Amino acid sequence: MIIKREYWQDLNLRVKEKRQFKTVDIVERLGCITPQQITIANHPIDKPTTSFNPSMKIIGDKIVIYARITLGYYSYSSAIVEFSIPFEESECCSEKNYIAKLSITPSNKYDFWGVEDPRVNEIEGKLYITYCGRTVSYFEPERKSEKTLPVTAVKTPDGWKKIAVFRMEDELRSFVATDKNAFIVKAKKFYLFHRLHMLNNKFYLSVCEIPSQALYTTDFKEITIGDNITVLEEQSEFEEKIGWATPPIKVGEEYIVLIHGVDKEKGVYRVFAVLMNEEGFFTAVTPFYIMEPREIYEVYGDRPYVVFPCGADLKGEYIYISYGAADSVVALGRIKLETLFDILNDNRLD
Repeated sequence: MIIKREYWQDLNLRVKEKRQFKTVDIVERLGCITPQQITIANHPIDKPTTSFNPSMKIIGDKIVIYARITLGYYSYSSAIVEFSIPFEESECCSEKNYIAKLSITPSNKYDFWGVEDPRVNEIEGKLYITYCGRTVSYFEPERKSEKTLPVTAVKTPDGWKKIAVFRMEDELRSFVATDKNAFIVKAKKFYLFHRLHMLNNKFYLSVCEIPSQALYTTDFKEITIGDNITVLEEQSEFEEKIGWATPPIKVGEEYIVLIHGVDKEKGVYRVFAVLMNEEGFFTAVTPFYIMEPREIYEVYGDRPYVVFPCGADLKGEYIYISYGAADSVVALGRIKLETLFDILNDNRLD
């Protein structure tokens, strides 16, 4: 994915012209998993207070879930648990119980107050999780910048090992309120997809090249990211903010990426989709949202009216997604690939 800087301004205009404040929900709900259904095997508090915003990977005959959990509400400090759902149980997951392992916990100044919203992606046969780290400064009222940063961990035979935190260049760091919704993609090069929220309250869907050695390190490193390209600068007039939802799924020569948008009137989280080509250009966009809160577990919870996908994988004729519902439960759904691709094909940007 070679991003051309001069392209994004025209891209913003063409995407905004296509999109409208409308939903045609094409996601089949498979069910939800409540905190009461999850038992944490390696912590004395074995029932999470909340479990939500999960990523996922289909491995063999299992759906492996990587979910954000909290053990209380005082600081809302999060960690990541891992558990598996037999694929044949995906449509009855609401009726089952699961044993989970606490896999990634706060451990350094970049994630001291929480390990949030993981995105898992496979690169060259290895699994990587990039998550939103709440930094040690998260609750400091006088510190307004870099409240959150993207942190990446790699799966090793001994468990998950944190290898990198990504920060903007020195002259820009003081303007970054939060940096989140991040994941790593390998195409022609290695790229970090992330969503910048600046102190002027602007939101930017961004992509930047990262050195390959960032993933091949044995020691935790701070990686400075430069040459940052804004893929989508401004949300539509009906949205408060937008953010990357799931890592891309390759279909033919293009990639399907889900994006979330939050409306200005009520703050409802909805989902739309784009196609990207090998050069990193958006080639199509759904003209409407393809998912919005409708089930009771999506409409009401700790944060009402939220569907927040963090994981997606392709199996057969479906894209399976894992998402947080109302900041309270883990949920699964699926989208018929042909249906989504037909919508995107009918709404090409060229």
